Amino acid sequence: MSEDLTKDSSEDLFYKNGLHFQCQRCSFCCGHSPGFVYLSKRDLLALCDFFKLPVKDFVEKYCRWADYYYGEQVLSLLEKKNYDCILWENGCSAYSARPVQCSTYPFWAWMLKDKEMWDECAQDCPGMKKGNAGEGKYWSYEEIEKNRQQYVENKPLTRKEVEEMMKK
Repeated sequence: MSEDLTKDSSEDLFYKNGLHFQCQRCSFCCGHSPGFVYLSKRDLLALCDFFKLPVKDFVEKYCRWADYYYGEQVLSLLEKKNYDCILWENGCSAYSARPVQCSTYPFWAWMLKDKEMWDECAQDCPGMKKGNAGEGKYWSYEEIEKNRQQYVENKPLTRKEVEEMMKK
């Protein structure tokens, strides 16, 4: 990725004094439109452990390959026909083992790029909308940065890496 997702100073960040966000369990971020939930090694192993399935079986039942940067294919969760995540059943069926991408939402690097991007994303997320009104859980700068950094460092597994894991 060519975009610089690291931040050196909190001085000019719109979230330097924290943000309010409270998930409303609306499932908007879990479906309704096409998207990808990329899985890292940590994510895949946590989900396999949660469902008590070997890597091969979990991948065959719950995953698909998604085109990624530079022609690479990476592991992603399947979607249902209505675009809901394969794990969505009136709530996340694997909440305690959910992928980092899910657990760090909405504190993704690209969403925190600037206030305009945050506000644009908040149009679709009631939890962010409430946050913009000063409602919901208060997230400190440090908590936001911890989530942002986890999101940045969470690299999806490539096809080659998953095939190697399946051999073991």
